[in-house]
Amino acid sequence: MRVVIAEDNVLLAEGLNLLLTSAGFQVAATVADGPSFLAAVAEHQPDVTVVDVRLPPSFRDEGIQAALAARRTGPAVPVLVLSQYVERTYARELLRDGRGGVGYLLKDRVSRVETFLDALRRVADGGTAMDPEVVAQLLVRRDGDAVDTLTPRELEVLRLMAQGRDNAAIAAELVVTERAVHKHIGNIFQKLGLTPDESGHRRVLAVLRYLGGDHDQPTPSALGGR
Repeated sequence: MRVVIAEDNVLLAEGLNLLLTSAGFQVAATVADGPSFLAAVAEHQPDVTVVDVRLPPSFRDEGIQAALAARRTGPAVPVLVLSQYVERTYARELLRDGRGGVGYLLKDRVSRVETFLDALRRVADGGTAMDPEVVAQLLVRRDGDAVDTLTPRELEVLRLMAQGRDNAAIAAELVVTERAVHKHIGNIFQKLGLTPDESGHRRVLAVLRYLGGDHDQPTPSALGGR
């Protein structure tokens, strides 16, 4: 699996390179600014990317802006954002096109190597991997939102889905059976109007609806799919 890393901190960039290489990933390029990231994505066509939000020259939002640009100009390259901050506007915009392959982890909260690697693999497979703190800050509820019809347990399941948990992990977290989780997810899809015959990735659509925001919801045909 080919990876492009955009990180200006040399020690962290080298650490990520070593970690990913030892885990069986192929690091195609490690860059330190937005333009170099876009060039590396165009050249190597990576399976997934790891991007810091703040890159030179201004260290404001160059990294995530480059990630958004890369996703707009062709097939949605999977992006796992590593940041010290929750940039709510940009995090929501990464989710906006509904094509999946998006993760947002806070550097200070990634305490286990396997947690990071699992998140990277989920993003590469087209799923989502959102830090719980990111999920909390992105939540926006609006009057009449279909999410308001969900039960507390269904909301809990959807919150864990937003973090990128699979059914087994959700079952373990909630101390219920996988069959119960499957039933809750079916109810969530039904209440949110996400029918089985849609071509889109219903888990991503459900997460988008949960995180809310002031944007239009994407159509299923715009989504890559499972």
